[in-house]
Amino acid sequence: MATAIHIDHLCLSSRHPSTRMISAFFIYNTKGEVLISRLFRSDLKRSIADVFRIQVISNADIRSPIITLGSTSFFHVKINNVFVTAVTKCNANAALVFEFLYRFITISRSYFGKLDEESVKSNFVLIYELLDEIIDFGYPQNSEIDTLKMYITTEGIKSEMAVREDSSKITIQATGATSWRRADVKYRKNEAFVDVIETVNMLMSKEGAVLRADVDGQILMRAYLSGMPECKFGLNDKLVLDKRGDQAKTDGAVELDDCQFHQCVRLGKFDSDRSISFIPPDGEFELMRYRSTSNINLPFRLQTHVNEPTKNRVEYTIHLKAAFDSKLNANNVVIRIPTPLNTVKVDAKVGMGKAKYVPGENHIVWKISRIQGMQECTLTAEANLAMTTTKQAWSRPPIELDFSVVMFTASGLLVRYLKVFEKSGYNSVKWVRFLTKANGTYQIRF
Repeated sequence: MATAIHIDHLCLSSRHPSTRMISAFFIYNTKGEVLISRLFRSDLKRSIADVFRIQVISNADIRSPIITLGSTSFFHVKINNVFVTAVTKCNANAALVFEFLYRFITISRSYFGKLDEESVKSNFVLIYELLDEIIDFGYPQNSEIDTLKMYITTEGIKSEMAVREDSSKITIQATGATSWRRADVKYRKNEAFVDVIETVNMLMSKEGAVLRADVDGQILMRAYLSGMPECKFGLNDKLVLDKRGDQAKTDGAVELDDCQFHQCVRLGKFDSDRSISFIPPDGEFELMRYRSTSNINLPFRLQTHVNEPTKNRVEYTIHLKAAFDSKLNANNVVIRIPTPLNTVKVDAKVGMGKAKYVPGENHIVWKISRIQGMQECTLTAEANLAMTTTKQAWSRPPIELDFSVVMFTASGLLVRYLKVFEKSGYNSVKWVRFLTKANGTYQIRF
């Protein structure tokens, strides 16, 4: 998990009572039944579990993830059909508590896939064993998955000699500077894959003015590298992190907000040459997560004209333009165009792709499997409406676009280079891919 703070280091920095974290940990199902119960301190009794069931689970009006009743605070995350809950009677750091809860969810997924009621019941012994390792007397301990899997395993029993060898590795890894990686990793072919994935969120008015546009991005890495490699990662020369309002705008700069890095990242040289150095975990991990709200490059433009000439007819003209470079392509473009609830029939014509009326969704769904940059296409349609006794105004929900554009970033973020250094001097193969997509978050009013 990419995070701006690493709980392993933060939580052990002080044992003063004011910094202590939680007194109890519970997992409930949606009926309020306790599936997992763990008390870490004597300031709470087992009956505190009933308070959360009555006050939160049984109360549909409670939406806040934090609820304080008297001197007791409940922090909870609902995932699938279970509530993962931490309880404290002190003024705990809320960000730290939620970081622990989400870290527990990540660890659970790594061990048994999906965290839900069935998996909790099937793995309750393993969950108690994990809780004993990752939290002690209310303080988070080692929560590195690779380290935990070295001595908490659901596989067969190892030989005594293998256990001894692993025990020595555990001590080195758990107490070393790189607790997220073992030193004895070996691969026949050394490769590193970097994926820059961005999701565009956009709302445009019917006049074509952009009301809101931002990008949620993440940099994912799959590292299949031997030994203890040092990676150096270079981004745009003109890159501004956490831009403040009093800073002057830089022409052509890429501005990123709310950046979070994996704990392995060392940011010492970032200010001087925009490079990020790190020793990567083995396998797949999230290197960086960010958000951008300035200078967004919108990949698609949509012009809409919707007319209601009579009470029982609606006419559509939708013009789509791919606004990215002509050398690039967008795949799986889907445009969902709303229709009135009393629509009985739609005749649609398109110059590219296929369009059909889906009555169950009250939408005209226009699908284009592939469109080249700078291409334009148009949909014309006529919807016939049933006569109703009462005329109810049509709310006209926005048109939604889904798409994916390879080798394009809406924020403008680019990876200039990726270098791998290892003392053995082996050659490595590096791959970088960019992907911008939307999943119902690209909307145009009409």
